[in-house]
Amino acid sequence: MGLEKITMPKLGESVTEGTITKWLVAVGDHVNKYDPLAEVLTDKVTAEIPSSFTGVIKEVIAKEEETYAVGEVICVIETEDQAGTVQEQAEPVESTPIVEHNQEMPLKQRYSPAVLKLAQEHQIDLSQVKGTGRGGRITRKDLQQLIATANIPKSDATPVKENNEKREVVFAEPESVSPLQSAAGDMEIPVTGIRKVIAANLTKSKQEIPHAWMMVEADVTDLVNYRNAIKKEFEAKEGFPLTYFAFFVKVVAQTLKEFPELNATWAGDKIIRKKDIHLSIAVAADDALFVPVIKHADEKSIKRIAKEIYELANKARTGTLTADDLQGGTFTVNNTGAFGSIQSMGIINYPQAAILQVESIVKKLVVMDNGMIAVRDRVNLCLSLDHRILDGYICGKFMKKVKERLEAIDKDHISIY
Repeated sequence: MGLEKITMPKLGESVTEGTITKWLVAVGDHVNKYDPLAEVLTDKVTAEIPSSFTGVIKEVIAKEEETYAVGEVICVIETEDQAGTVQEQAEPVESTPIVEHNQEMPLKQRYSPAVLKLAQEHQIDLSQVKGTGRGGRITRKDLQQLIATANIPKSDATPVKENNEKREVVFAEPESVSPLQSAAGDMEIPVTGIRKVIAANLTKSKQEIPHAWMMVEADVTDLVNYRNAIKKEFEAKEGFPLTYFAFFVKVVAQTLKEFPELNATWAGDKIIRKKDIHLSIAVAADDALFVPVIKHADEKSIKRIAKEIYELANKARTGTLTADDLQGGTFTVNNTGAFGSIQSMGIINYPQAAILQVESIVKKLVVMDNGMIAVRDRVNLCLSLDHRILDGYICGKFMKKVKERLEAIDKDHISIY
């Protein structure tokens, strides 16, 4: 029997930290080995932290909605002895004490100009107000609620002075409210969970990766006609839809085999070209964005890719993605066209070398080679690239080949099986 520390586990490749979203146990609870202790969110997946021991929870250190590095202590458990019992009222252990992580220290309260202005106007004693903002911060909304209920803790100070001629109240604070402060009627939404992870990852990508962009337009009229001709029969037979996106993913995977420069990552003093082609696909779910991976996409048929897209999208929307679903991506294809976009500049999925945005297929009047005007189905393909790894020459060749392959898709030149 003894005290054991449970630390933040490493829940995936390249994962360095996790955010505790919910504790499933409390101090005094008895847990068995492998029982879930808490839910944790990483940049890869939401998962449960299992207990490494059987025993009683003695201390919960990590706080919900706070982020901890892999290896940091999150709780302490008193383990059972060999007889399988726990001394619930055990004497203090004569050993190095376990210091609580992130112990709170008294901090001097700081107020926004909007809060100070309201407090001065209504002579509110801010030291007697309990804030509802993050970390106990007093918000303008807190004071407005006090004023509305006339339950105001009065201050002895005289914060305002009057102009006797015009009878106008003059404040020391500026009349305008900063756009970073909430005003009456505004809604404050704490940045937590997956939104915080998305913000951190995309900020890192933009700060570290020198982005460059290019776009080509492809004529996919034959692809549209082919897919429209078989989509109903395909879905009735297979049980899932045959989307345009499956064709694009297949073509990109094939082309990456010819241009491995794009299937790479920057590693400081070297560039690593990945042997396997694992395509990340962006999937939106409510206000979250997940990037599950189709492994070995170059080796799979269009039917198989369509099935995996369907299954991964469903798992993302139902919150059942696993760590394995989200690991190992080497290049990202984003189906921005699903939302009607016709041109966009994607942020690279760090630490990959590029991301391809597949835009909406739209009908356009086009002057053909014979001089005739025809209605054709066209699509923009927008590439964001890491200019440390890639340049316009190699990416231009890659995009030209993707365009050629897409324009050659018809019933005679491609099989979906």
